Amino acid sequence: MSYVRKATGDIDFRGPLDVTKAATCVLDAHDTVIGWSPAAGELLGYPTEEIIGRPVATFLESAALADVSAGERRRGACVGVHRDGHRVRLVATVCALSGAGPAQRILVAAEYAPLREWETQLAMLQGLATQSPVGLATYDTELRLMWCNAVSEDELGQPLEEVRGELAGDLYPLGHFVTPGYPDTLDEVMHQVLDTGEPILDLHFRGEQPSDPGREHVWSCSYYRIQGTDGQVFGLCEDAFDITDRYRAQQQLSLLVEAGRRVGTTLDVIVTADELAAVAVSGFADLVEVDLAPAVLDGEMPDAAGPAGTELMRTAARSEASGGTTDTAVARSRPPSPVDYPPGSPQYRSLSSGGLVLVDDTLVVPLRVGGSAIGLVTFVRRDGSDLFDSGAVALADELVTRAAVSIDNARRYTRERSAALALQRQLLPRHLPANSAVDVAHRYLPTDDLSGVGGDWFDVIPLSGTRVGLVVGDVVGHGLHAAATMGRLRTTVRALAPTDLPPEELLKRLDDLVGQSAVDSGDDAGALTGDDDVATGATCLYAVYDPVSRRCTMARAGHLPPAIVRPDGQVSFPDLPAGPPLGLGGLPFESHELELPVGSLIALFTDGLVEARDRDIDKGLETLGRVLSEGAGSLEDLCDRAICELLPGSMTTDDTALLLVRTRELDSRRIATWNLPAEPLAAGRARELIAERLRDWDLDELVFPTELIASELVTNAVRHAEGPLHLRLILDRTLVCEVADGGHTAPHLRHSADDDEGGRGLFIVAQLVLRWGTRYSDWGKAIWTEQTLPRAERAG
Repeated sequence: MSYVRKATGDIDFRGPLDVTKAATCVLDAHDTVIGWSPAAGELLGYPTEEIIGRPVATFLESAALADVSAGERRRGACVGVHRDGHRVRLVATVCALSGAGPAQRILVAAEYAPLREWETQLAMLQGLATQSPVGLATYDTELRLMWCNAVSEDELGQPLEEVRGELAGDLYPLGHFVTPGYPDTLDEVMHQVLDTGEPILDLHFRGEQPSDPGREHVWSCSYYRIQGTDGQVFGLCEDAFDITDRYRAQQQLSLLVEAGRRVGTTLDVIVTADELAAVAVSGFADLVEVDLAPAVLDGEMPDAAGPAGTELMRTAARSEASGGTTDTAVARSRPPSPVDYPPGSPQYRSLSSGGLVLVDDTLVVPLRVGGSAIGLVTFVRRDGSDLFDSGAVALADELVTRAAVSIDNARRYTRERSAALALQRQLLPRHLPANSAVDVAHRYLPTDDLSGVGGDWFDVIPLSGTRVGLVVGDVVGHGLHAAATMGRLRTTVRALAPTDLPPEELLKRLDDLVGQSAVDSGDDAGALTGDDDVATGATCLYAVYDPVSRRCTMARAGHLPPAIVRPDGQVSFPDLPAGPPLGLGGLPFESHELELPVGSLIALFTDGLVEARDRDIDKGLETLGRVLSEGAGSLEDLCDRAICELLPGSMTTDDTALLLVRTRELDSRRIATWNLPAEPLAAGRARELIAERLRDWDLDELVFPTELIASELVTNAVRHAEGPLHLRLILDRTLVCEVADGGHTAPHLRHSADDDEGGRGLFIVAQLVLRWGTRYSDWGKAIWTEQTLPRAERAG
């Protein structure tokens, strides 16, 4: 502020020809000096007493200026002669005097250079008043207009004489300042300057120009106080420069920046369209509508011909009244609705031509991706708003072009997610098979829309001897890659499980598969990378439950242990050997066996159920245990309660799989077990025992084939195995016949030649049964068969 005071204090608006500064002499009719001013003495060096009475030629080489008639005035350049002899370049004005007396003319002279400088300043002031693009106005202390230049007159639309004395606030009644940190009204700003004396610079004032009603302008305004040399305050001065174009350009740039920040925050087509509408309705248009082709909403591209007017769906609509903030939940809750454009409408014309259409207050811009139209965006400015000029049209085109990229990204994601969900639905079990070993219930929740489909899976696999295999797994990552990998692993488990491998051995085979896939992909030493088709890692838990012995054997590969809830409500998480995640290789897997009371609950789950951003895994396990311990009612209800407690709103950033299993025990009356000696007579004894028991079970139809099956299996055991023999019948959904021995060599099915004396027995057995196989144990093996029950028994 000190600089401002110093600068204005140094300015002297009295010119070189001012009476107090100019050299003045009075001449008589003979051009003799009869009057001499002190300023003339300072300029030319002659004291008054020396120059009086001498001719003008004494100090002025050009006397032509003195030759003027009465009432005339002449001005011109001349050369003055200083008393010491040096010459001075002057500009002199001679004016003839009227009236009686010896004084005939007055001559006023000034140095040429200071005069030219002063005249330049006057020309500048004249230019400010008549030609400057900056509006200038002065107001008195009561804020009444005293003076304004030509630009201000043009803005006011009236000459100065008609508006002089008007209050500042009355000249621009609808305007206000938009610069943060300053008062809103003209009166407040002007009073602040008058009261404090501190100028206020570059305030942005927004309002209608009186000479251009209906169109909003923006000015950059500065205010400073006017005061005399004695400090008296006369009022204040305003200079204002119309920056409407610049302000709009800044707004357009800000809108594009805001669009870059707010449009495309999700990979949801509907939400992205709503974000575009919300951004554009804030300061650019009063109404914005986004219409998309139905194919885009499904993740596909429209036909090459582009959508027709009857094929578009109103995906988003925003008006000034609805505000410009984006609410994702609201946007998703509004289902797109079909729109129909009448012929001749701007939208119809845009679809027909494929280009922008501007009609009065409506601007329609096509949404295009790679040369293909996927929809339209309609911008409307209501009455009282500015129409769309070329800058606004260019901005709308740029805004829509950028938004089209985000919408297309969301479309592509929708397509990939739909494909992944379809693949996942095909790969996950739709209906778990009924069995007598356990009751089951399950839940699967795909991850949220942002993260995409994951690779969690579960399964229940019927095994020999009425046993059941329980599996849950988790592939790290999301999308088609994870879903496909999950499918491979689940298929492999379903293929390996019926071979009756122990859980730890099955996980070892699965680990070899994952590791080999990494090697086949070209990685050194089988290391996994993000480009492997087995991804990014996988974990698995596999358990086998036997309803006859009520024993459950389980092993895990980097997976969370299951929760076990005994009938009395006691919850535990068995300390299973952890095992490495699948694919690391080189490390062993170990199994753990538990004997479970009838009615025990086993919960197998993935980490998405118990782990969240705002909750550590221990807290999640604690909550799960509490919910399971309080479980009452059906397993379905318990699944719902667990999901509700751990995943409120069913929203998760990771896939979630939950498999609840309640154990059963087979009725001992439906199980028959005998020990037989390893001698030829054992086959006959086996036939007798089986026939008696099957008749007790009212299965007379199965006596003969079962006798034949048992006789063949016992005979093979006597001939090719060792140790005592164990014969077992289990009546369940099928009739199971098992013969166990101490050997580890399994018989092989073969076709015998016509001249072979043996080898046909196992072939005959295979024709009589539904399926058969070999199950190994630490003490030997068991050959088992399953036969279909008669219709009446199955119905019972």
